[in-house]
Amino acid sequence: MRHLRMLAFAIPLLPLLAPSFSTSASPAVATAPAPAPAAPAKAPPEKPTEAVLTPSDNLVVAGIPPVPKRLVERVGRYTEFRTAAFADWHPLRREQLILTRFADVPQVHRVAMPGGARTQLTFFPDRVGGASYEPTRGDYFLFVKDVGGGEWFQIFRYDLANGDITMLTDGKSRNVGMVWNQSGTQIAYSSTRRTGKDNDLWIMNPLDKSSDHLVLELSGGGFAPLDFSPDGKKLILQEELSINESYLWLVDLEKKEKTLLTPKGGAEKVSYGRVHFAKDGKGVYLTTDKESEFQRLAYLDLATQKYTFLTTSIPWDVEDFDLSRDGRSLAIAANENGESRLYLMSTQTKQLRPLREIPVGVIGGLSFHRNGTELGFTLSSARASADSYSVSVATGKLSRWTQSESGGLLTSEFAEPKLVKWKGYDGRDISGFLYLPPKKFTGKRPVIVNIHGGPEAQFRPGFIGRNNYLLDELGVALLFPNVRGSSGYGKTFLKLDDGDKREDSYKDAESLYKWLKTQPEIDGERIMVTGGSYGGHMTLVSATQHSSLIRCALAVVGMSNLVTFLENTEGYRRDLRRVEYGDERSPKMREFLNRIAPLNLAKNVTKPLFIVQGQNDPRVPASEAEQMIRTVKQNSVPAWYLLAKDEGHGFAKKRNQDFQFYSTVLFIEEYLLK
Repeated sequence: MRHLRMLAFAIPLLPLLAPSFSTSASPAVATAPAPAPAAPAKAPPEKPTEAVLTPSDNLVVAGIPPVPKRLVERVGRYTEFRTAAFADWHPLRREQLILTRFADVPQVHRVAMPGGARTQLTFFPDRVGGASYEPTRGDYFLFVKDVGGGEWFQIFRYDLANGDITMLTDGKSRNVGMVWNQSGTQIAYSSTRRTGKDNDLWIMNPLDKSSDHLVLELSGGGFAPLDFSPDGKKLILQEELSINESYLWLVDLEKKEKTLLTPKGGAEKVSYGRVHFAKDGKGVYLTTDKESEFQRLAYLDLATQKYTFLTTSIPWDVEDFDLSRDGRSLAIAANENGESRLYLMSTQTKQLRPLREIPVGVIGGLSFHRNGTELGFTLSSARASADSYSVSVATGKLSRWTQSESGGLLTSEFAEPKLVKWKGYDGRDISGFLYLPPKKFTGKRPVIVNIHGGPEAQFRPGFIGRNNYLLDELGVALLFPNVRGSSGYGKTFLKLDDGDKREDSYKDAESLYKWLKTQPEIDGERIMVTGGSYGGHMTLVSATQHSSLIRCALAVVGMSNLVTFLENTEGYRRDLRRVEYGDERSPKMREFLNRIAPLNLAKNVTKPLFIVQGQNDPRVPASEAEQMIRTVKQNSVPAWYLLAKDEGHGFAKKRNQDFQFYSTVLFIEEYLLK
């Protein structure tokens, strides 16, 4: 199976100084009776005006002092990190497509050999989110792109013979989840074209866009195709209701009918992840938490509906896997307490073989080459930004295809995190990763608590990029908690913040701030909280409910009221979010969500607050930020606001990321370090 994998973009978080001013004395007045006019007294020399950075026209800046150019020069090297993500193998040659940034946003590049030149193929003002070769000859590849971060993704074809680019979809709907059939003659994908919110199933021959046709009208935004059968006549379709509950359907493409593979209505809610048809088409390999706390790899026999679980010996989530084209080998990536472990398994013997040559880090995008001899993936770690790698299936030998630039900084000296644990409000163990500044910074260190989004995501110890400036140059410790509701720790832990349990995660944050005040390395009087998306919501919660425990807060694309968020987030994702947060249409739930909303508690904000937002955000609308900053400004506390008119859910363009970073450093220096 060939997927067009979407590249995940981290939300960059990060600071401004008050402008200097000058005065000059008035000249002395000459006295008339004097025989000659007195020479005027010399005025003291004027203080030179400090040069400042002018924000681009696409940025709306409110309350933020001018950014001195000396700050830009001071932090500049930390803005020059690059990353590279493996996208796909050429089917006939040992070549890769990767996604990396040379200018402002990630684009598609071709790499002909490990360590070879990165040849840029696409040149757009907006990021490209994924790329996939036609799987038999590789004469062209498909990629997806949106405009301005709005996430209304379109599918494009890039013809390698002449470099022509053709948009294959309608230019208006959201088109995602693209998969190839094995002959390379068709793709299946989900599109909101019919209603704007329902993810219907569509199929097309990419060489003939007029072949595009609707296969199934579906109700809801959670449907996505996962794999074609080997003969191309059937397809596995996923229906996701929440991160805890999903179902698999078998679609007969000729009859345009779907049959449920996984029963509904049982006592246990089950989640299914990736799916690959077996070589003979008689069964599928899949990941599921059926009868388990964690996602296991299993084989499902389609005739008998019998499951054979293959990775019970791994007491963690199997987060990704791929099946070789000959059906003989499985590559398996497990998330073991945040770190990735890579295994191979023979489909005949079912024996696991760990690949021990892979450095400790975070792995994504597993994909076998068509010839089955090599496995490609993306790998990042605390001391290395994301790059594209491959490993030999036979020998385990590792090849590095890209070596991303690091601004000339010695990343081998960057801090590595340590796993720390503390007690939540109810005594439950909560964990996170703590980064400490170098030993040249003595005494207790101020700390930034950075809460991940999702809320079903998980902070994992990959490369933290610009955040290394805060550690190495400002001496600030960083703590990334995985509060209840995070993934990676079992489905029971994942459900602990659902619906009317939302406040339990808020209480965990309070417990964390109190725990930090007891730690010998940390200055508990200087705690800043930040985060993006749901982490931004948690930041606003801390600013309104835990103000006495923190020094300042920086929220990026965060929800200020879960009621207005649910009413205004895009329709294709609204029902999925209601399962997590509660249905705001229920009077009882609406009252609860309004009671805990940071917007309705904004009078409690007594510490400096900085809010960052993208105008085109389809997930957390800009109205969430605007209503919060408008209300907080009435509190007579410092309130900074940064809006990018050409961004969505987090900043993707380097020039915008840079200004956000400079502003964040200023905010930290002014309100956390002073």
